[in-house]
Amino acid sequence: MLNPHARFASFVVGSSNRLAVTAAKAVAEAPGAAYNPLFFYARPGLGKTHLLTAIGHEAHAIDPSRVVEYVTVDDFVEAYHAALAAGQAEAYRRRFTEAHVVLVDDAQLLADQRELQSELLRLIDVLMAADRQIVLASDRPPEEIQSLDERLIRRFAGGLVIDIGAPDYETRLAILSRRVAERQVSFAPDVLAAVAELQISTVRELLGALNRLIAQQAVVAGPVGVEEARKVLATLGHGRAAAGLGGTADDTNARSGSRELNSGALPSAHRFQLPAGASASGPDEFSSFLSDVSTAVSHQVDRWRQRVTEAALRYRAEGFHTGRLDALLAREIAVDPAEALTGFEADTARLRILQREIAAVAPSLLVETALHDPDRVAEAEALVVDARVAGEPLPGPSPRYTLAQFAEGPSTRPAVEAIRVAASAPGQRYNPLMIVGKAGVGKTHLLHALGHALKSAGVARVAVFDGKDFVDGLVAALAEGSIATWRQRLRHADAFLLDDVAALAGKERSQEELYLLYNLMLESGRQMAFTAIAAPTQLPGLEPRLATRLGGGLVLELGAPDREARVSEVARLLGGPGDSDLVDYLGARAVGSLREVQQLVQRLLSAAEERETVLSMDVARAILEGTPGPPRRAPRRGSGLLAPGSGAIRSREKMIETWPDITDRLLEEWS
Repeated sequence: MLNPHARFASFVVGSSNRLAVTAAKAVAEAPGAAYNPLFFYARPGLGKTHLLTAIGHEAHAIDPSRVVEYVTVDDFVEAYHAALAAGQAEAYRRRFTEAHVVLVDDAQLLADQRELQSELLRLIDVLMAADRQIVLASDRPPEEIQSLDERLIRRFAGGLVIDIGAPDYETRLAILSRRVAERQVSFAPDVLAAVAELQISTVRELLGALNRLIAQQAVVAGPVGVEEARKVLATLGHGRAAAGLGGTADDTNARSGSRELNSGALPSAHRFQLPAGASASGPDEFSSFLSDVSTAVSHQVDRWRQRVTEAALRYRAEGFHTGRLDALLAREIAVDPAEALTGFEADTARLRILQREIAAVAPSLLVETALHDPDRVAEAEALVVDARVAGEPLPGPSPRYTLAQFAEGPSTRPAVEAIRVAASAPGQRYNPLMIVGKAGVGKTHLLHALGHALKSAGVARVAVFDGKDFVDGLVAALAEGSIATWRQRLRHADAFLLDDVAALAGKERSQEELYLLYNLMLESGRQMAFTAIAAPTQLPGLEPRLATRLGGGLVLELGAPDREARVSEVARLLGGPGDSDLVDYLGARAVGSLREVQQLVQRLLSAAEERETVLSMDVARAILEGTPGPPRRAPRRGSGLLAPGSGAIRSREKMIETWPDITDRLLEEWS
């Protein structure tokens, strides 16, 4: 039984375990394809079992038909002996040999177990022959397991053996912050930072220290400060490290200010109790008393507002949204201001951690608003979790190419309709979608339009790659030794669209990676689309196994645009119907592609600008057919500046046109 809480999303990634997590996610997404067998080893309490269980959850989530078996060596031995005694040994073996993913924990217990080692060797050979995955975890490397069969050591070395180290400070602090959020408790940021500074080498010990602080805070029914934390941690044997929890003078002042806020916090109704025997009927008798209370309240409120205002200014200068503090200042005191400020500071501290983490894996995401808004910490955490897996965001569809901007006509309408259908049921209808046609007919536009339609339909991660960029990215990953990361990033996409498959022709490794990605995307029901200048089977240099798969969905062929499509494109380029005669005239011209339509319109607009006139039917005919057009404007004499609004200065070459008379030109130069 897999622990339902041990998933990749709840596993904090740091420098000490990043390689192990990357490998674990790779085998979960494509069991048996790489790193088989995969062997983790680490001291107890560093997350080996968590990673094993996360692999099982992820593999099953990607494909629910996958059979995942998790077992410890102890349980395996006990169940195997029971099966032998009952004459069911073969049935017990089939439980594992027929599984898609086998997870074996506590592999160090294989020591001196010759019979069990033989069974494991047989199991590994059967699984590898069937391209099925086995992952093992141990508290020591294979070569240090006593009397381990040399054949097993060679099998493990033939896969991937990874050491998981102790978490560094940043990872320890991230673990504490996440666990505090999960437990729905709150600590001052300096307390969590102090716990993370302890020389604790395992996650279990770290969480044990945190649990002690949580229990202490529940007992005292109030926030645990640094002094209380010092005493609690000293009882756990961390006295020397805890002695350094006093903090700097600034920290002490900040905590002093926090205590001042606590002492100055007012009950929600501002109630007070009259002295015994006092009567409210004698206001004169108590006027001095009430005046003193009012003065004290005023001073407390002033101190509170000053602290919150200073905090708001400080955090705003650091780039954080301070709407929560601004709202606190704008309303009557309804909550404990110290508690509100402490909560805000804890949220900003968490955002700083998330910003550092995402800067390491996906720096371009640092501009995301959620990473700067303390009211959206949960959203920021989800963003970081996603970035840990996918790294830098995948390239998405270009905003220039939408379905609404595509020149639709009778010849292209079937393709437009196919895109709408594919987007309405991603991965289920027309998967893959293949768009073929010569250059300039609108293949790229339609591919990006499909990307926009998929995102509108709720598909989160839509990747749109140019064929050359795909190849260049693979080459760079191979050169940097980051092929696993590159592959993982692509496999994290919810939809994959590739423009110009012909760029992969003759490139064996690129086609191999596309082949593997294609199979994974198809098996998991994720939408794919491709473009090419010809049908896949007609592209020279494209492997047959890939060509037949690309053509296995719906192949759409785009021809030359018809008149309706050309008219639509001309109207779009000119900013609307405007001069309908001009639009019809240009749309009636026979061209072979939409790109030629765009080039034609651009040429005419440039020529009209050169003539310093507005593009019209007459001007277009004069340019294209050589017929007389509207007269040119009379030459102007002047400084060479264009008319207001043009925003440019004429070059010296153009000045000859402005001053036809060479004498005028010489005078201008001498003046």
